[in-house]
Formats: sequence, structure tokens, C-alpha cells
Amino acid sequence: MDNIILGIAWLVTALILLIFINRKNIIQAILSFLFMQVPSWLFGALVVQGGLIEYPVGFLQMVYRASFSFEFFIYPSVSAVFNVYFPKQKHWFIKLLYILSYPTFITIIEVFLEKYTKLIKYIHWAWYWSFTTITLTLLLSYWFYLWFFKAVKHVQK
Repeated sequence: MDNIILGIAWLVTALILLIFINRKNIIQAILSFLFMQVPSWLFGALVVQGGLIEYPVGFLQMVYRASFSFEFFIYPSVSAVFNVYFPKQKHWFIKLLYILSYPTFITIIEVFLEKYTKLIKYIHWAWYWSFTTITLTLLLSYWFYLWFFKAVKHVQK
């Protein structure tokens, strides 16, 4: 059943990318996707090597003990949508709600998966650490996104 859940997660993530990322913003989405693979991989490796979290079931378990699905596809995809649709021109309160909605949604799903599946097991971890690291890495990704495309505009002038 856990592998079916993973397969559904891959399928839903791919569908979200196909629906929300169009030709106009494909470059921004690809940059965000690729950038997020670095901090996602780093934090994933650190928490597994540090004995904080285990991923008993997952794809490529023989070669990668962290969650390959989350760190290399699902979370980078979330980052791509987050960055492309960030409400730049909105009031600060709307921005705050937007920023907090992504880690809240992901953390709720993670807690559910930790409680009812073998996809993730908290050892010395808690939901608030996930919420915090997700929030910080999404912001890091967005700041990189802003910096990169500001630099590109500057070079094009």
C-alpha cells in the first residue's frame, strides 16, 4: 500500500506541474525545481544520517536512505509552483498567508503519513521541525529565484 501511495504522489505532483506550469513560466519553474533539489537533498541526508528520521519504505531504498520521491521530485515541484505563483504585488498579510500555507499543507500530509504508513518514521523529530525547515527552504528558494532573475534582467539590459 505504501508504494501505491508513493506512486499516486508522483502522479499527482506531475499533474499539478502540467496544470500549473505553462510555457510562459517554464524557465522559472525549472530553475526553482533544480535549485530546491540541493537544500532538499542536504537536509534529507542530514536528518537521516543524524538518526532523526527514517524512511522504511520508498523508491531506491537500497542506494538512498532518505526519501528520494520527496527530495528529488515532490518538494522541488512544490518549490517551482510556490516561486512561480508567489503573490509579489500583494499586501504583506497575503504574502504571509501564502508563505505559511505551503509548509502547513506539507506538514499535515507528512504527519498523516508518519502516523498511518511506513513511508516516514520520526525518531528524534517532530512536526514543527518539518514545518520550520520547509518554510526556510522555500524562502531560500524564493530569494534565489528573485536574485537570479534580477541578475538576468540586469545582464539583458
